[in-house]
Amino acid sequence: MSDLLPASLLLAAGLALIALSAMLTQATAQPLPCELADKACAVRALKDHVVTQREFWNAALARPARERIGAAPAALLEYMRLDNIHGELANQPRQARLTPGFMRDVRRAFDELPLRVKALLNERLAGIYFVDDLGGTGYTDVAYDADGKPAAGFIVLDAAVLAQRTANAWASWKENSPFRPAAGMRLEAGIETRRHDNRKNAIQYILLHELGHVMSIGQALHPPWGLPAAEVPTTDSYPFFKLSWSVARGENRYVTHFDQAFAQRRDVVYYFGAKLAGDQMADVYARLAETNFVTLYGSTNPSDDFAEAFASYVHTVLMRKPYLIVIHRDGRRVAKFGACWNQPRCAEKRNIIEQLIGAR
Repeated sequence: MSDLLPASLLLAAGLALIALSAMLTQATAQPLPCELADKACAVRALKDHVVTQREFWNAALARPARERIGAAPAALLEYMRLDNIHGELANQPRQARLTPGFMRDVRRAFDELPLRVKALLNERLAGIYFVDDLGGTGYTDVAYDADGKPAAGFIVLDAAVLAQRTANAWASWKENSPFRPAAGMRLEAGIETRRHDNRKNAIQYILLHELGHVMSIGQALHPPWGLPAAEVPTTDSYPFFKLSWSVARGENRYVTHFDQAFAQRRDVVYYFGAKLAGDQMADVYARLAETNFVTLYGSTNPSDDFAEAFASYVHTVLMRKPYLIVIHRDGRRVAKFGACWNQPRCAEKRNIIEQLIGAR
Protein backbone atom coordinates (compact mmCIF):
# COMPACT_ATOMS: atom_id res chain seq x y z
CA MET A 1 0.00 0.00 0.00
CA SER A 2 1.44 3.38 -1.02
CA ASP A 3 1.60 6.35 1.35
CA LEU A 4 1.55 8.82 -1.59
CA LEU A 5 -1.27 11.32 -1.82
CA PRO A 6 -3.08 11.89 -5.13
CA ALA A 7 -1.27 14.35 -7.41
CA SER A 8 -4.08 16.91 -7.11
CA LEU A 9 -3.76 17.01 -3.33
CA LEU A 10 0.03 17.18 -3.55
CA LEU A 11 -0.19 20.13 -5.90
CA ALA A 12 -2.73 21.96 -3.73
CA ALA A 13 -0.72 21.38 -0.57
CA GLY A 14 2.47 22.48 -2.28
CA LEU A 15 0.92 25.69 -3.57
CA ALA A 16 -0.53 26.51 -0.16
CA LEU A 17 2.76 25.94 1.64
CA ILE A 18 4.72 27.96 -0.91
CA ALA A 19 2.34 30.88 -0.50
CA LEU A 20 2.38 30.67 3.30
CA SER A 21 6.18 30.43 3.49
CA ALA A 22 6.57 33.40 1.16
CA MET A 23 4.15 35.47 3.24
CA LEU A 24 5.96 34.63 6.48
CA THR A 25 9.36 35.38 4.99
CA GLN A 26 8.32 38.74 3.59
CA ALA A 27 6.40 39.75 6.70
CA THR A 28 9.22 39.11 9.16
CA ALA A 29 12.30 40.00 7.09
CA GLN A 30 14.86 42.07 8.98
CA PRO A 31 18.04 43.85 7.82
CA LEU A 32 21.16 41.74 8.24
CA PRO A 33 22.85 42.71 11.54
CA CYS A 34 26.39 42.46 10.08
CA GLU A 35 28.30 43.85 7.12
CA LEU A 36 29.12 41.26 4.47
CA ALA A 37 32.84 41.26 5.33
CA ASP A 38 32.45 41.40 9.13
CA LYS A 39 33.25 37.83 10.16
CA ALA A 40 33.60 38.68 13.86
CA CYS A 41 30.11 40.21 13.88
CA ALA A 42 28.73 37.11 12.15
CA VAL A 43 30.25 34.85 14.80
CA ARG A 44 28.56 36.87 17.55
CA ALA A 45 25.23 36.95 15.73
CA LEU A 46 25.28 33.21 15.08
CA LYS A 47 25.84 32.36 18.73
CA ASP A 48 22.49 31.36 20.26
CA HIS A 49 20.65 32.48 17.13
CA VAL A 50 16.91 31.89 17.39
CA VAL A 51 16.90 29.11 14.78
CA THR A 52 19.35 27.09 16.88
CA GLN A 53 16.74 26.90 19.65
CA ARG A 54 14.24 24.05 19.53
CA GLU A 55 11.51 26.40 20.74
CA PHE A 56 11.67 28.25 17.43
CA TRP A 57 10.68 25.03 15.64
CA ASN A 58 7.89 23.93 18.01
CA ALA A 59 5.11 24.76 15.55
CA ALA A 60 6.86 22.90 12.73
CA LEU A 61 7.57 19.88 14.92
CA ALA A 62 3.89 19.69 15.86
CA ARG A 63 2.98 19.03 12.22
CA PRO A 64 3.48 15.75 10.32
CA ALA A 65 7.04 15.49 8.98
CA ARG A 66 5.95 15.74 5.33
CA GLU A 67 4.39 19.14 6.06
CA ARG A 68 7.65 20.62 7.33
CA ILE A 69 8.83 21.42 3.81
CA GLY A 70 8.91 24.84 2.14
CA ALA A 71 10.72 28.12 1.62
CA ALA A 72 13.09 29.17 4.41
CA PRO A 73 11.49 31.55 6.93
CA ALA A 74 13.14 34.95 7.38
CA ALA A 75 15.06 33.97 10.54
CA LEU A 76 16.58 30.94 8.84
CA LEU A 77 17.47 32.98 5.77
CA GLU A 78 19.29 35.44 8.05
CA TYR A 79 21.10 32.59 9.77
CA MET A 80 22.32 31.17 6.45
CA ARG A 81 23.59 34.54 5.28
CA LEU A 82 25.45 35.02 8.55
CA ASP A 83 26.90 31.53 8.29
CA ASN A 84 28.21 32.29 4.81
CA ILE A 85 29.88 35.45 6.14
CA HIS A 86 31.43 33.33 8.89
CA GLY A 87 32.57 30.74 6.32
CA GLU A 88 33.90 33.48 4.02
CA LEU A 89 31.61 32.41 1.18
CA ALA A 90 30.61 35.06 -1.33
CA ASN A 91 27.16 33.51 -1.82
CA GLN A 92 24.26 35.43 -0.28
CA PRO A 93 21.31 33.07 0.23
CA ARG A 94 17.97 34.53 -0.78
CA GLN A 95 14.36 33.46 -0.81
CA ALA A 96 13.88 30.48 -3.11
CA ARG A 97 11.63 30.52 -6.13
CA LEU A 98 9.66 27.30 -5.68
CA THR A 99 7.53 26.11 -8.56
CA PRO A 100 4.65 23.65 -8.09
CA GLY A 101 6.50 21.07 -10.20
CA PHE A 102 9.63 21.34 -8.09
CA MET A 103 7.69 21.02 -4.84
CA ARG A 104 5.84 18.01 -6.21
CA ASP A 105 9.20 16.32 -6.84
CA VAL A 106 10.43 17.19 -3.34
CA ARG A 107 7.32 15.81 -1.65
CA ARG A 108 7.40 12.62 -3.67
CA ALA A 109 11.09 12.19 -2.90
CA PHE A 110 10.26 12.40 0.81
CA ASP A 111 7.07 10.34 0.64
CA GLU A 112 8.82 7.42 -1.04
CA LEU A 113 11.37 7.01 1.77
CA PRO A 114 10.97 3.85 3.89
CA LEU A 115 8.38 4.23 6.63
CA ARG A 116 10.82 3.14 9.34
CA VAL A 117 13.17 5.97 8.37
CA LYS A 118 10.42 8.60 8.36
CA ALA A 119 9.16 7.37 11.73
CA LEU A 120 12.57 7.94 13.30
CA LEU A 121 12.62 11.50 11.93
CA ASN A 122 9.29 12.60 13.38
CA GLU A 123 10.70 14.04 16.60
CA ARG A 124 14.03 15.33 15.36
CA LEU A 125 13.44 16.78 11.87
CA ALA A 126 12.55 20.46 12.26
CA GLY A 127 12.01 20.72 8.55
CA ILE A 128 13.40 20.89 5.03
CA TYR A 129 13.71 24.46 3.77
CA PHE A 130 14.84 26.02 0.52
CA VAL A 131 16.92 29.01 -0.47
CA ASP A 132 18.70 30.07 -3.65
CA ASP A 133 22.46 30.73 -3.79
CA LEU A 134 23.28 28.69 -0.70
CA GLY A 135 26.90 28.12 -1.65
CA GLY A 136 26.45 24.35 -1.78
CA THR A 137 23.79 21.74 -2.39
CA GLY A 138 22.68 21.13 1.18
CA TYR A 139 23.23 22.15 4.78
CA THR A 140 22.08 20.74 8.11
CA ASP A 141 22.39 22.24 11.58
CA VAL A 142 21.25 21.54 15.12
CA ALA A 143 18.57 23.09 17.33
CA TYR A 144 19.11 22.76 21.10
CA ASP A 145 16.61 22.35 23.91
CA ALA A 146 16.44 24.58 27.00
CA ASP A 147 19.16 22.51 28.68
CA GLY A 148 21.54 22.98 25.77
CA LYS A 149 21.19 19.41 24.51
CA PRO A 150 20.86 18.64 20.77
CA ALA A 151 17.16 18.14 20.15
CA ALA A 152 16.41 18.50 16.44
CA GLY A 153 17.92 19.32 13.09
CA PHE A 154 16.92 21.58 10.22
CA ILE A 155 17.90 21.06 6.60
CA VAL A 156 18.51 23.83 4.08
CA LEU A 157 18.73 22.97 0.38
CA ASP A 158 19.53 25.11 -2.65
CA ALA A 159 16.46 24.93 -4.84
CA ALA A 160 18.25 26.40 -7.86
CA VAL A 161 20.94 23.70 -7.72
CA LEU A 162 18.45 20.88 -7.21
CA ALA A 163 16.32 21.99 -10.14
CA GLN A 164 19.15 21.59 -12.65
CA ARG A 165 20.11 17.90 -12.83
CA THR A 166 18.76 14.38 -13.03
CA ALA A 167 19.97 11.78 -10.51
CA ASN A 168 22.87 10.35 -12.52
CA ALA A 169 23.93 13.73 -13.91
CA TRP A 170 24.05 15.15 -10.38
CA ALA A 171 25.95 12.13 -8.99
CA SER A 172 28.48 12.27 -11.84
CA TRP A 173 28.99 16.00 -11.36
CA LYS A 174 29.52 15.51 -7.64
CA GLU A 175 31.95 12.60 -7.96
CA ASN A 176 34.02 14.39 -10.58
CA SER A 177 34.39 17.50 -8.43
CA PRO A 178 37.46 16.31 -6.40
CA PHE A 179 39.44 15.73 -9.63
CA ARG A 180 41.00 18.17 -12.04
CA PRO A 181 40.17 17.48 -15.69
CA ALA A 182 42.61 15.16 -17.45
CA ALA A 183 42.72 14.14 -21.10
CA GLY A 184 41.09 10.80 -21.72
CA MET A 185 39.71 10.37 -18.19
CA ARG A 186 35.99 10.10 -17.54
CA LEU A 187 34.03 9.20 -14.41
CA GLU A 188 30.36 8.26 -14.49
CA ALA A 189 28.23 7.72 -11.40
CA GLY A 190 24.92 5.88 -11.51
CA ILE A 191 22.43 6.04 -8.65
CA GLU A 192 19.31 5.30 -10.70
CA THR A 193 18.25 3.12 -13.60
CA ARG A 194 17.75 4.84 -16.93
CA ARG A 195 13.98 4.69 -16.46
CA HIS A 196 14.12 6.46 -13.09
CA ASP A 197 16.93 8.91 -13.85
CA ASN A 198 15.05 12.11 -13.05
CA ARG A 199 15.17 15.20 -10.86
CA LYS A 200 12.97 13.72 -8.15
CA ASN A 201 15.44 10.92 -7.51
CA ALA A 202 18.38 13.33 -7.48
CA ILE A 203 16.57 15.28 -4.76
CA GLN A 204 15.87 12.07 -2.88
CA TYR A 205 19.52 10.98 -2.70
CA ILE A 206 20.68 14.45 -1.67
CA LEU A 207 17.93 14.52 0.94
CA LEU A 208 19.01 11.12 2.29
CA HIS A 209 22.49 12.48 2.98
CA GLU A 210 21.14 15.45 4.92
CA LEU A 211 18.67 13.24 6.77
CA GLY A 212 21.66 11.15 7.80
CA HIS A 213 23.02 14.21 9.59
CA VAL A 214 19.65 14.72 11.29
CA MET A 215 19.54 11.04 12.25
CA SER A 216 22.91 11.36 14.00
CA ILE A 217 21.78 14.20 16.29
CA GLY A 218 21.89 13.06 19.89
CA GLN A 219 23.00 9.54 18.91
CA ALA A 220 26.68 9.68 19.97
CA LEU A 221 27.81 8.21 16.68
CA HIS A 222 30.55 10.77 16.08
CA PRO A 223 31.69 14.03 17.72
CA PRO A 224 29.46 17.09 17.11
CA TRP A 225 30.37 18.44 13.68
CA GLY A 226 30.92 22.00 14.90
CA LEU A 227 33.34 20.98 17.67
CA PRO A 228 37.06 21.39 16.91
CA ALA A 229 38.87 18.05 17.04
CA ALA A 230 41.21 19.18 19.82
CA GLU A 231 38.20 19.91 22.04
CA VAL A 232 36.71 16.42 21.84
CA PRO A 233 37.22 15.13 25.40
CA THR A 234 37.12 11.44 24.48
CA THR A 235 36.09 9.32 21.52
CA ASP A 236 35.18 6.25 23.56
CA SER A 237 31.44 6.94 23.32
CA TYR A 238 31.39 7.26 19.51
CA PRO A 239 31.22 3.71 18.13
CA PHE A 240 30.73 4.62 14.47
CA PHE A 241 33.54 7.19 14.60
CA LYS A 242 35.99 4.72 16.13
CA LEU A 243 35.65 2.33 13.21
CA SER A 244 37.52 4.75 10.93
CA TRP A 245 38.81 7.78 12.84
CA SER A 246 40.96 9.10 15.64
CA VAL A 247 41.93 12.58 16.86
CA ALA A 248 45.30 14.20 16.16
CA ARG A 249 45.04 16.64 19.06
CA GLY A 250 48.29 18.45 18.42
CA GLU A 251 47.16 19.26 14.89
CA ASN A 252 43.50 19.86 15.84
CA ARG A 253 42.20 17.54 13.14
CA TYR A 254 40.70 14.14 12.58
CA VAL A 255 42.77 11.40 10.96
CA THR A 256 41.70 8.01 9.65
CA HIS A 257 43.09 4.56 10.33
CA PHE A 258 43.91 4.36 6.63
CA ASP A 259 45.82 7.59 6.03
CA GLN A 260 49.20 5.93 5.62
CA ALA A 261 48.02 3.66 2.79
CA PHE A 262 45.51 6.17 1.43
CA ALA A 263 47.58 9.34 1.35
CA GLN A 264 45.39 10.96 -1.31
CA ARG A 265 42.49 11.14 1.14
CA ARG A 266 43.73 14.43 2.60
CA ASP A 267 43.40 16.02 -0.83
CA VAL A 268 39.81 14.90 -1.39
CA VAL A 269 37.80 18.12 -1.59
CA TYR A 270 34.31 18.24 -3.04
CA TYR A 271 32.76 21.19 -4.88
CA PHE A 272 35.30 23.88 -3.95
CA GLY A 273 38.58 23.54 -5.84
CA ALA A 274 39.72 20.09 -7.00
CA LYS A 275 43.13 19.04 -5.65
CA LEU A 276 43.48 15.58 -7.17
CA ALA A 277 44.74 15.03 -10.72
CA GLY A 278 42.21 13.39 -13.00
CA ASP A 279 44.59 10.58 -13.90
CA GLN A 280 44.53 9.53 -10.23
CA MET A 281 40.85 8.54 -10.31
CA ALA A 282 41.35 4.78 -10.64
CA ASP A 283 44.06 4.63 -7.98
CA VAL A 284 42.04 6.74 -5.53
CA TYR A 285 39.05 4.43 -5.82
CA ALA A 286 41.24 1.33 -5.60
CA ARG A 287 42.65 2.59 -2.31
CA LEU A 288 39.19 3.61 -1.10
CA ALA A 289 38.05 0.01 -1.63
CA GLU A 290 40.67 -1.10 0.90
CA THR A 291 39.09 1.04 3.64
CA ASN A 292 35.71 0.82 5.38
CA PHE A 293 34.44 4.07 3.89
CA VAL A 294 31.25 3.60 1.93
CA THR A 295 31.92 6.48 -0.48
CA LEU A 296 34.80 8.81 -1.27
CA TYR A 297 32.85 11.74 0.15
CA GLY A 298 32.47 9.80 3.39
CA SER A 299 36.24 9.80 3.80
CA THR A 300 36.42 13.58 4.10
CA ASN A 301 35.24 13.95 7.73
CA PRO A 302 33.49 11.96 10.48
CA SER A 303 30.01 13.47 10.15
CA ASP A 304 29.89 12.97 6.38
CA ASP A 305 31.22 9.45 6.90
CA PHE A 306 28.03 8.59 8.77
CA ALA A 307 25.69 10.64 6.54
CA GLU A 308 27.05 8.96 3.42
CA ALA A 309 26.81 5.51 4.98
CA PHE A 310 23.22 6.16 6.05
CA ALA A 311 22.23 7.47 2.62
CA SER A 312 23.90 4.57 0.83
CA TYR A 313 22.35 1.95 3.10
CA VAL A 314 18.81 3.31 2.75
CA HIS A 315 19.24 3.85 -0.99
CA THR A 316 20.83 0.52 -1.94
CA VAL A 317 19.67 -1.92 0.76
CA LEU A 318 16.26 -0.70 1.92
CA MET A 319 15.16 0.85 -1.37
CA ARG A 320 17.12 -1.57 -3.61
CA LYS A 321 18.44 1.11 -5.89
CA PRO A 322 21.76 1.08 -7.79
CA TYR A 323 25.04 2.74 -6.89
CA LEU A 324 27.99 2.37 -9.25
CA ILE A 325 30.96 4.51 -10.19
CA VAL A 326 32.74 3.64 -13.42
CA ILE A 327 36.06 5.18 -14.50
CA HIS A 328 37.16 5.24 -18.14
CA ARG A 329 40.55 5.98 -19.64
CA ASP A 330 40.60 6.71 -23.37
CA GLY A 331 37.16 5.15 -23.73
CA ARG A 332 38.07 1.92 -21.92
CA ARG A 333 36.71 1.02 -18.49
CA VAL A 334 39.59 0.78 -16.04
CA ALA A 335 37.83 0.73 -12.65
CA LYS A 336 34.46 0.43 -10.99
CA PHE A 337 33.27 0.97 -7.43
CA GLY A 338 29.92 -0.07 -5.98
CA ALA A 339 28.02 -0.38 -2.73
CA CYS A 340 29.89 -2.34 -0.06
CA TRP A 341 27.10 -3.57 2.20
CA ASN A 342 27.64 -7.24 1.36
CA GLN A 343 31.42 -6.92 1.77
CA PRO A 344 33.32 -7.63 5.00
CA ARG A 345 34.91 -4.18 4.93
CA CYS A 346 31.55 -2.50 5.67
CA ALA A 347 30.04 -5.14 7.99
CA GLU A 348 30.63 -3.23 11.23
CA LYS A 349 29.14 -0.03 9.87
CA ARG A 350 26.17 -1.98 8.57
CA ASN A 351 25.58 -3.43 12.05
CA ILE A 352 25.48 0.02 13.65
CA ILE A 353 23.12 1.47 11.03
CA GLU A 354 20.78 -1.49 11.24
CA GLN A 355 20.66 -1.22 15.02
CA LEU A 356 19.94 2.49 14.75
CA ILE A 357 17.03 2.19 12.34
CA GLY A 358 15.71 -1.16 13.56
CA ALA A 359 16.42 -3.01 10.32
CA ARG A 360 17.80 -6.18 11.87
